[in-house]
Amino acid sequence: MGIITLTTDLGLKDHYVATLKGKIYSACPNAVVIDISHHVNPFNIIQAAYYVNGAFRDFPEGTVHVIGVKSEPVINIFDDSKNSVPSIMKFENQYFISNDNGFFGLLLKGKQPQGFWNIDDVLSNPRYMKDPTKFMLIPAACNILNQLDFEHFATPSNRYCNAKLMTPVVSEYSMLGKVVHVDNFGNLITNISKEEFYQFGEDVPFVIKLKRSGREQLDQISGSYGDVEIGNLVALFNLDDVLEIGINQAVNGNGGGASKLLGLTVEDEIYINFVPRGSRETLDSLF
Repeated sequence: MGIITLTTDLGLKDHYVATLKGKIYSACPNAVVIDISHHVNPFNIIQAAYYVNGAFRDFPEGTVHVIGVKSEPVINIFDDSKNSVPSIMKFENQYFISNDNGFFGLLLKGKQPQGFWNIDDVLSNPRYMKDPTKFMLIPAACNILNQLDFEHFATPSNRYCNAKLMTPVVSEYSMLGKVVHVDNFGNLITNISKEEFYQFGEDVPFVIKLKRSGREQLDQISGSYGDVEIGNLVALFNLDDVLEIGINQAVNGNGGGASKLLGLTVEDEIYINFVPRGSRETLDSLF
């Protein structure tokens, strides 16, 4: 018995997710299939990587993660560096199966995989292109669970697509980040990690400006939402150690979460001004 997780942009309105699970159970009757999310925004590999990164470390070694987002292969006969083919990556003793569309680079964040393979014969049947997740990614996942030797269905590779990482822009005493995800509560997830935030020192005063006008500001990091009064803004580092901004107990459907109330969404900018002792720099002078 093994575990396969599914992360897709298929939604749950249609029958598509059911067909994936049927395909798995037909080949691996004893598999355990777990949904990470089927509500990734269409073709949004950054969001897919965020979901998978936040979940995979809670699964046991040997788990196989299928990421069915932007799955259709791209073959460029004139420049193979532009190819995007279904592939398998081993990382932290788990397996990730996705089209090589930048997802792997986003998940790795500069780290090295334990192994990388391109799935063979992906172009052998034109019908497979109609649903690459079902006909290319799922069979590879089942092969791994059934302990089939990789040489029978994949070819080792030392090259994968390194997508452009959404890292914050750092200047002297300042940082410019972005909202990369809005969760179900309307909380704003940024691309600023705890390590990046504290590179100026953990005792350095700061101001987080949520809009360029600076009307919404925060100057402290809380340990949890309960550290502030209901209805107040809060900034904290979530379980993924990235900066999250929300409003305590203000959620979508109950007055609106931080995204709605602050008028911020994915790709909007977050400005942080650090004020080390003796510094005269200001955020506005740097941006």
